[in-house]
Amino acid sequence: MMTRCVKAGALHRRAFAAALVAAPALWLGARAQPAAARIATPSQTEGPFYPVRLPADADHDLLRNGRLSYGGGQPVWVDGTVTDMAGRPVRGAQVEIWQSDADGHYHHPGDWGRADAAFQGFGRVAVAQDGSYRFRTIRPVPYAGRTSHVHFKVRLGQRELLTTQLYVAGDAGNARDPVWRGLSEAERSAVTVPFAPGADGLLARFPIVVAV
Repeated sequence: MMTRCVKAGALHRRAFAAALVAAPALWLGARAQPAAARIATPSQTEGPFYPVRLPADADHDLLRNGRLSYGGGQPVWVDGTVTDMAGRPVRGAQVEIWQSDADGHYHHPGDWGRADAAFQGFGRVAVAQDGSYRFRTIRPVPYAGRTSHVHFKVRLGQRELLTTQLYVAGDAGNARDPVWRGLSEAERSAVTVPFAPGADGLLARFPIVVAV
């Protein structure tokens, strides 16, 4: 009986030692797995309503146009980062957004000048050193032929790196929108984000990845 116990104990110690030797190899193997591939934010049409003339007030806050304050729609903070395909911030980049007011009208001659004068409609910011940007605007609304969306453009000096559109996750109009439907599943995921309740209105996070 004593001999069998000694042998069993020895086998147990050898198995335990083998497990300790194998564990680092398994851990290193898990660490060696390649990271998920980053995809560039898909390019989309600029559309017909990019401003013909930029407004005198073209800062980050689209709810204030000069001395006027806009009270329509649902206020939202839209923020994110601009990075390259390696995840590095694109320092020096500028981000522009433009969109319709809460009644679906743009500040553009093609929309017959029906947009609310208090809504700035266009904004431009320089990204921070970490690539971050932020805008104060409204949750986009649908209008004839289009689902809810915000237009984005990224510039670096004289270069235009990207023109795209941001969509609202769960919006019923997405599946009927020809521009959104033209994207692959991965591309839709890259430009369709939740507009979720935040501390100060809604919050939408939109990371932008560009091939510099």
